[in-house]
Amino acid sequence: MIENAMYDQASGLRRMTKLSSTKVITVTGGKGGVGKTNVTLSMAISMAREGKRVMVLDADLGLANVDVMLGLRAGRNLSHVLAGQCDLQDIIVEGPYGVKIIPAASGTQNMAELTAAQHMGLIRAFSSLEDDIDVLLVDTAAGISDMVLSFARAAQDVLVVVCDEPTSITDAYALIKILSREYDVQRFKIVANMVRSYREGRELFAKLTRVTERFLNANLELVACVPLDDRVRQSVKRQKIVVDAFPRSPAALALTSLASKAMTWPVPSSAGGHLEFFVEKLLVKQTPEPTPNEAPIGE
Repeated sequence: MIENAMYDQASGLRRMTKLSSTKVITVTGGKGGVGKTNVTLSMAISMAREGKRVMVLDADLGLANVDVMLGLRAGRNLSHVLAGQCDLQDIIVEGPYGVKIIPAASGTQNMAELTAAQHMGLIRAFSSLEDDIDVLLVDTAAGISDMVLSFARAAQDVLVVVCDEPTSITDAYALIKILSREYDVQRFKIVANMVRSYREGRELFAKLTRVTERFLNANLELVACVPLDDRVRQSVKRQKIVVDAFPRSPAALALTSLASKAMTWPVPSSAGGHLEFFVEKLLVKQTPEPTPNEAPIGE
């Protein structure tokens, strides 16, 4: 019964020809407070300014903040979709430059811990999506929950945001390790965020690659070094995004450059370049394999 339902959903999604060219990028990081949401929204706004049709999914299902950061009032969110009160299309709100936002619930424990049926319901909701979009950016929760791993392994590109702090590096490594060993995700794009110089960003990347090259079969690519910039904090207080509030600030320029670069990333042949493939991969529960012992990240 479940297999038939999954097949029906996948078949229906394959008929969604309007969404066949959507690029899907998951932005994650392991640790909270590393600036994932700011990176996500900065990329979204930068892409939209260039004429791209962009949608942002707030996948922090228990502590949503995408709409808050943009100063938007979302009357309904994903909790209402999962409760069967409305369709996914009904909760979408429009942000700056026409960016479409799928808001999640905030402060709702049961949204952070979805049952298998709710997880399937969330996936099914995507089949009702009618928007013709070029890019779907998924802003995940902190940590390595099943939902974070699901969204990361299903995307075409996984963007890992890291700060130059031991806990951030350790948590990013843990996330990469699980995705690499248990879900066969082998390519990760790294954003060194809130660094004091490009050199510091390169050194941060080197710390991460030293341990991944030793213990993992994963390919890491440094795609941006975003400088520590007080204009980011000022923007947050204004409920605006730095690329919009202070477009010539150092952080904004780095994030705008990242967005431009992201649009040139090739779509892996295994992903097919389709939003429906993203959703179909969310349907597949992969079985983790046992992993060998390894030294702590600092060794």
